[in-house]
Amino acid sequence: MAWEYQPLGPFLSKNFASTLSPWMVTLEALAPFRVPYRRPGDDPAPLPYLDSQANRAHGAFDIEVEVQLQTARMAAEGHPGDVLTRATFADAYWTVAQLVTHHTVGGCNLRTGDLFGTGTLSGPDPKQGGSLLELSTGGRHPLALSNGETRGFLEDGDTVVMRASCQREGFRRIGFGECRGTVQPARG
Repeated sequence: MAWEYQPLGPFLSKNFASTLSPWMVTLEALAPFRVPYRRPGDDPAPLPYLDSQANRAHGAFDIEVEVQLQTARMAAEGHPGDVLTRATFADAYWTVAQLVTHHTVGGCNLRTGDLFGTGTLSGPDPKQGGSLLELSTGGRHPLALSNGETRGFLEDGDTVVMRASCQREGFRRIGFGECRGTVQPARG
């Protein structure tokens, strides 16, 4: 799906490779982890309908995200896998409020229970790429794994594990559960 990656992100991957955490975390539970929304200084300001003082003051969430890869060989050898990236949702380009607003401004409704994908979460550091496509520069620079294998793209038998949590002094840690998916061989 690399052709659609810029500027939209790997949007179509959500329709065939999604894994959902079993945990539901309410916005009320996330309130202590709200942080100011930051946007790169040289980027244009959001359009007025996507901007507000409240959103700038506390529209982002400090949710730490970690992605781990365990190859089939790692699993066979009892190796837990390598952490490929760590980032925070606070670095997301758009806030949840902006995503919902933009989604619905043209008349598309959202209902209780609808799933909403934020897209790739990348940090400002190159090691905080939000996809293997980013981390390996489109597969041109495969990542060296701790067991000697390399990956530019996922392969059959690879397991991707995503974890996320919020932590802050004086508040209870909130975990989002673990999402784990294994690439299965294509059926002929």
